[in-house]
Amino acid sequence: MPVTVIPAKPQVQDVKGTFRFIVNLTDPVFRGFYHGRRKHDNDFEAMLERSRSAGVKSMIITGGSLHESKQALALASQHNLYATVGCHPTRSAEFDKFKGGPEAYLASLDKLVEANLTGKGRVVAIGECGLDYDRTHFAPEEVQKRNFRIQLSLAKKYHLPLFLHSRAAHSDFVNILREEGFAEDGGRAAGANGGVVHSFTGTVEEAAELMDMGFHIGINGCSLKTPANLATTKSIRLDRLMLETDAPWCSMTATQASRAHISTLPSSLSTLYFPQATKPESFVHGKPVKGRNEPMAIGGVAWVVHKLHEAGPFEEVTETAWRNTVRLFGLNELSL
Repeated sequence: MPVTVIPAKPQVQDVKGTFRFIVNLTDPVFRGFYHGRRKHDNDFEAMLERSRSAGVKSMIITGGSLHESKQALALASQHNLYATVGCHPTRSAEFDKFKGGPEAYLASLDKLVEANLTGKGRVVAIGECGLDYDRTHFAPEEVQKRNFRIQLSLAKKYHLPLFLHSRAAHSDFVNILREEGFAEDGGRAAGANGGVVHSFTGTVEEAAELMDMGFHIGINGCSLKTPANLATTKSIRLDRLMLETDAPWCSMTATQASRAHISTLPSSLSTLYFPQATKPESFVHGKPVKGRNEPMAIGGVAWVVHKLHEAGPFEEVTETAWRNTVRLFGLNELSL
């Protein structure tokens, strides 16, 4: 997710400078597989090239399970990116099904973190972890709560930020964080190092509570679907803002509330962030695929946030989000 620098200055009078954002990814759709069926050739490298053209300099690849965290680390090492290690709430039943039970699963995550704290493709956060009460058919609430709580110990043990997920579960989510020492300053007094609640779709009040607890708020296309979403995004303080795509999910579509702002993108930026796409069945090498979000779209997210905040130039939003990301995840080797 973190990244970026648009190499050429856009040729638009009111949009000047270099812009830096944030992004994320592990999914077979980037290799042409949809629901287990190949629909087109592997275009992972082409996707990376499009992201670089749009200014993306690096990414954090999110781990959503023990197995996926291993994949994320391998991909991050291969491409000199970054990764997270953790278990998504919808996968949290894996703790109980694992040989040796939850303690063994947590120990395996622990070993994975410990082995990848330094070097190329290192782990920079614990997660994606949290609660998702919209999808309890994957894991019941009690299972989610128990296995979210125990993952917080890894953030405290390794002094890493959290990559958090909260959906329709705000009260339980913040209560667990408070009980585990994250009530203030992102849990730094307990040995932790803050974090980001990603793909945020909550209310203005929920965002304010999380910011007051010392957490950042991650905004992507899913955070910009409705007028209520836009109001929440507008309320986020820039010093707590992070930008992301959650690719291949959370595309920004014509029916969403963000469209009114996307339509004001200068053409020089629109062609970078939203180039013409084709259906998977009509795949053309070098072109993006319809229905599949890509890291290059991070600039579109940034543009909407910029328009909502009405606070100076586009670069002010992108640079602030960039600095927030570099500092939180300790990406000191990336130029500030």
